[in-house]
Amino acid sequence: MPLRNIIVTLKITPKPEEIRFDPVTKTIDRAKATNEINPADKNALEMALQLREKYGGRVITVSMGPPVWEPLIKLAVAMGADDAILISDRALAGSDTLPTSLTLARAIAKIGDYDIILSGEESSDGGTGQVPPGIGEWLRIPHVTYVSAIEIIEEGRARIKRTIKGGYEILEVKMPFIASVELGCNTPRFPDFRRKRWAEREFKLKVWTIADLELAPEEVGFKGSATTVVELRELKPPERLKRVISGDPDKLAEELAEIIRSIIK
Repeated sequence: MPLRNIIVTLKITPKPEEIRFDPVTKTIDRAKATNEINPADKNALEMALQLREKYGGRVITVSMGPPVWEPLIKLAVAMGADDAILISDRALAGSDTLPTSLTLARAIAKIGDYDIILSGEESSDGGTGQVPPGIGEWLRIPHVTYVSAIEIIEEGRARIKRTIKGGYEILEVKMPFIASVELGCNTPRFPDFRRKRWAEREFKLKVWTIADLELAPEEVGFKGSATTVVELRELKPPERLKRVISGDPDKLAEELAEIIRSIIK
């Protein structure tokens, strides 16, 4: 029996080296950063596409963010996703992992008929790893972290390989379930050029608001968040010890040896 829907949660993140923080709102300032599909989410998408090739089903991506993300979401369609949904609403601004996982879970429940949900292990801008397990809790389904491989062993059951310290575990899980996919566990494919042109010109991205998901404004955004950033502190890297020495080679060698001895002590 083929799989039904394979859902991939997809986040668009700023490149880590370009991230800045707004000292007033204490949130990430994305204005000058280059956005990209979160690297671990691309691994999740690739895993979903490989599962579809082997076991059938449809791959649907679900994202939460502003409308300007549409071109990058369509890039996932160009890679092979069958459909894509964007949850976009001003009320979602400032959401921490609690309302984020709730919103994504509501969207997944609205899609329905899912067997497997895949997420990247964590986002490059937040790095908490809390959203995938949170989705699992809201949906009351099994959730497995740091997954590197999935195999369907019989109808309604899957064998999962997950990384642990010093090795890996093999688990058997009943479907439906959610798995957070390990960063770098596969090589995401390049978008198909013809499909990319089709996605840019013809694909219609579905956009849902919190009203479509029957969520109230107080359940999301800053109001629905369980955590608040109260302080930002800049940590400066340690300064390197720099000394310039000169002279003849023999004296230089002696002075250099003395410097090394003093540092070791």
